[in-house]
Amino acid sequence: MTGQDPAQDDLIIDSSKPHPARMYDWYLGGKDNYPVDEELGRQMVALEPRVPVMARVNRAFMHRATRWLAQNGIRQFLDIGTGIPTEPNLHQIAQGVAPDARVVYCDNDPIVLAHAAALLRSTPEGVTEYLQADVRDPATILEGAGKVLDLSRPVALSLVALLHFIPDEDGAYELVDRLLSGLPSGSCLMMTHATADFTPQDKATEATEKLRSGGVTLALRSRDEFARFFDGLDLVEPGVEVVHRWHPELGEPVPGQDDGIIPGYGAVARKP
Repeated sequence: MTGQDPAQDDLIIDSSKPHPARMYDWYLGGKDNYPVDEELGRQMVALEPRVPVMARVNRAFMHRATRWLAQNGIRQFLDIGTGIPTEPNLHQIAQGVAPDARVVYCDNDPIVLAHAAALLRSTPEGVTEYLQADVRDPATILEGAGKVLDLSRPVALSLVALLHFIPDEDGAYELVDRLLSGLPSGSCLMMTHATADFTPQDKATEATEKLRSGGVTLALRSRDEFARFFDGLDLVEPGVEVVHRWHPELGEPVPGQDDGIIPGYGAVARKP
């Protein structure tokens, strides 16, 4: 299946303001970012040298969680906050286990749309599609996903390194509830989130303010606050865990991940 053709869209990419997806690309060593993204990224690394390792650890969690879900029967994935393609992408992991897996990617950064072709190289048996939409608009996401996925059958909802950019006042918990409400029993939520639990308060505050000055909101949540996203769901063992300690046997360790605790949590859970 083909997705939106970037050549047919008027892509408006604001290179004057940093964007989390492009900063994430810079942390991962990618080239699809602008000087403004690198500038703020360097400021964040100066405050917290673990940030590039955190980005790679989140990516590795996505690989492991996707592999676990595919091995345990999930054949449909909805990945919101996809980011700029970095191989292996989610569909490559899922279809490596289950060639018939169907994947819908979603992001709000036009530069991701510009690279969407890399996300659409599905196996012949499976399907990949891309939606240009914002997590703050779950109705649009579910409507678009429903054109590709069978929403009467279980879907894995992937929210990796995304919700810490959505503050409580923007309804972060309600957004997750609304997305899950459109998915049937047996669906799963896979999620990671940055935390200040392992960071001095003054450093966490400085990082939050630095990002805010660049127009990026950061909502660092505690373990209990992260666990609240899974209320009413059945957590997969080992439950809420520091990201790199969630089923490490399913992937390869990230260099530097054991140099102290990586300040982020991850979990997977099933909808009853």
